[in-house]
Amino acid sequence: MNGKSYDEIRALYGQRGLAGRVGYGQRPAVIAVDYILGFTDPASPLHGDLEGPLAHTVRILEAARQSSVPVIFTTVEYDPGMLDAGLFPKKVPSLKWLVAGTRWVELDPRLGRQAGEILIRKKYASAFFGTELASTLSAQGIDTLIITGCTTSGCVRATAVDALQYGLHAIVPVEAVGDRAQGPHEANLFDIDAKYGDVVPVAEVLDYLENVRRTRSDERSAAQAGDS
Repeated sequence: MNGKSYDEIRALYGQRGLAGRVGYGQRPAVIAVDYILGFTDPASPLHGDLEGPLAHTVRILEAARQSSVPVIFTTVEYDPGMLDAGLFPKKVPSLKWLVAGTRWVELDPRLGRQAGEILIRKKYASAFFGTELASTLSAQGIDTLIITGCTTSGCVRATAVDALQYGLHAIVPVEAVGDRAQGPHEANLFDIDAKYGDVVPVAEVLDYLENVRRTRSDERSAAQAGDS
């Protein structure tokens, strides 16, 4: 931006009253956005280099499960005729690979989806648009959404924007999201952090989930002591 360094741009945003912190709430959920074979398998034209982000996401999912934090996945899938895709395939013709029932819309098996973990089937970028995600989170009293997945400039960003608009603390672990190119990845992380949610290290998210686990363990112990 006009030859300014990252730190200079960040300082400028701060001076303009942007890039505050939303922080964490009390009841989190983790969402893994679109880690499907159509995006992770090099045989697909939609794929990106997502090995690192996927590995970090697996760490977060494991921590969430240990903390009894809800885990949600999304996939993108269309009917063979693409009549349910609207104009999206005109902009992204390779979406025609993502036909319901094909392997390309299946979750990457490394995620290890477990029984009871919700799978959201979506048509567009945001995990909220045209899906049951908002009502599902509301029913469980969720106030914090930890957003992992791909791509940073597309579905991750759109989901973070909508999370804020639904009144959720949007948390994006920087190492657990990825894109097809570094420029869009970095630009959108900057924009998310400036306007919509907190972009934070994976280590911070893991610490937060561990604190959730300890708090819930203490609450269970107190409840059991009260019953005895």
